[in-house]
Amino acid sequence: MAVYFSIFLVIVTVITGIVWLADKFYLAAQRDLKLVDAQAQCETPLSEDVAAKLIEPSTLVDTSVQIFPVIAFVLILRSFIYEPFQIPSGSMMPTLLDGDFILVNKFNYGLRDPVLRHKFIEVGLPERGDVIVFKYPVQPEIDFIKRVVGLPGDKIVYRNKKLYIQAACQDSDKECPKFEQVIQELSSEDEAYGLRRYTAKMPNKTHDILIDDTVSAQQQAAYFCSVAGGNVCFQSGTKQDEFLVPKGHYLAFGDNRDNSSDGRFWGFIPEENLVGEAVAIWMSFDFDRPDDSFLPHWIPTGIRFSRIGGIE
Repeated sequence: MAVYFSIFLVIVTVITGIVWLADKFYLAAQRDLKLVDAQAQCETPLSEDVAAKLIEPSTLVDTSVQIFPVIAFVLILRSFIYEPFQIPSGSMMPTLLDGDFILVNKFNYGLRDPVLRHKFIEVGLPERGDVIVFKYPVQPEIDFIKRVVGLPGDKIVYRNKKLYIQAACQDSDKECPKFEQVIQELSSEDEAYGLRRYTAKMPNKTHDILIDDTVSAQQQAAYFCSVAGGNVCFQSGTKQDEFLVPKGHYLAFGDNRDNSSDGRFWGFIPEENLVGEAVAIWMSFDFDRPDDSFLPHWIPTGIRFSRIGGIE
């Protein structure tokens, strides 16, 4: 839906922009000439109402002139700076909840055209721990949100519900970095549902994750090769719980580790699929209501003001 809206926005901007230019450099002048000709044919000055009627633009021209600056501003803001998203998924709990409306910074990872998404200005790339929105490699028309755990060249191990990272070798003449475990400190637990909330300390970012003790450690046997067009294959040279991130790709997990369809199961995210970094929650609605309520489930029951703010 986001792609179709972008195309629609570009088309409307182009059409209204052409009309705006035509009016500014041609149509307005033609209306003024029409007024001068009409005045020359009359012996007495034309009334203000008649004069205004003669130079009044058509409905199409007037509407285009009025909305073009607004549409152009929205297109620039949405395409190159910030875009609002609402991705209903429990896979990023507790960082994000159903009902959170997020703001995605599209500038951080480079400027792309709003339709074909070709990058034309290089700005930066994701870092470990970033919460990113991207086009799902298996179905690019769907937007996903996960947290980056592996950069190009990294070797990642997820074993016994613990994450280990070996950073890519940047210089072949030096000794490669060793595996480092992402420290997980227990912060709370819910014995009724077997959920434990941990504070995970990544190299450059600290965030919370959920672990479900009632679910066995998830083991990945195969993944969808993004570069092969979604064909199921095995990554050679690695074990079932190891991932060697290819050049130009990223590995991302959900913060709700045991309830997330993520890179452990469908593979790596190509750099061209990146949409931007989720940086803030600008609105959060609560939808909890009794099962016997007569109101539709999509009608909010309240606003969670405490959740509005930056995303860690």
